[in-house]
Amino acid sequence: MNDNSIPSIILASGSPRRRELLSLLGLPLEVIPSEADESFPPEWAPERIVSELALRKAEAVIPLAGKRDAVIVGSDTIVVLDGRVLGKPANEKESREMLSALQGRSHKVYTGLACIRLWEREVNAALRLEELGTRGGETIKLGDLGQFSILSESPAGTPAVMAGYTESRVTFRPMSGEEIGGYIRTGEPLDKAGSYGIQGIGSVFIEKIEGDFYSVMGLPLNLLYQMLLRYSISPFNIG
Repeated sequence: MNDNSIPSIILASGSPRRRELLSLLGLPLEVIPSEADESFPPEWAPERIVSELALRKAEAVIPLAGKRDAVIVGSDTIVVLDGRVLGKPANEKESREMLSALQGRSHKVYTGLACIRLWEREVNAALRLEELGTRGGETIKLGDLGQFSILSESPAGTPAVMAGYTESRVTFRPMSGEEIGGYIRTGEPLDKAGSYGIQGIGSVFIEKIEGDFYSVMGLPLNLLYQMLLRYSISPFNIG
């Protein structure tokens, strides 16, 4: 699709897999990698971590995007096992420890998504996620998949800022020490949350997925589609 009336979708990430997934929608696409702060307090729930980090990533790109009609998309993924957040491994030793803990067990994958419509964004200051309960903000649930909230609207009632998350459950089959070592030597685990990539050769260790495959990959297209519809943006020319 190449329609000049459709705002550009700006992906606030340098991830090749997120770009690949977003390109499936056939919408005008740009990439501006974000350098947002990805730290968070240890008491935060996984849902809040990914939603907040996705929002930070999108917000960090605003000064780089210029003044025009566009939608910035930020995303963040974490793996959670026994309440512990597993980020990207710092080295091969940490990668081995993560994979040894994950093998033969189920864990959860949370992916946050945030959208900012540039031309609407400055009309009202956006709510922070922690303010939703006290200051309003509509929340839309997507069954068992996840949910998103409208954090800011224009006077016309159109959304300006949205953020949400998906939750999936992934089960690994048992892995031998030789398999874990061989997988680490491919280099694939070293730049991925939880030390594995479901879209690569790491898929051979996956026994079952409950939830959304694309969320585990790093960009929940189902959730993004629902959010873009709130901007009257669709790959199917709806509306």
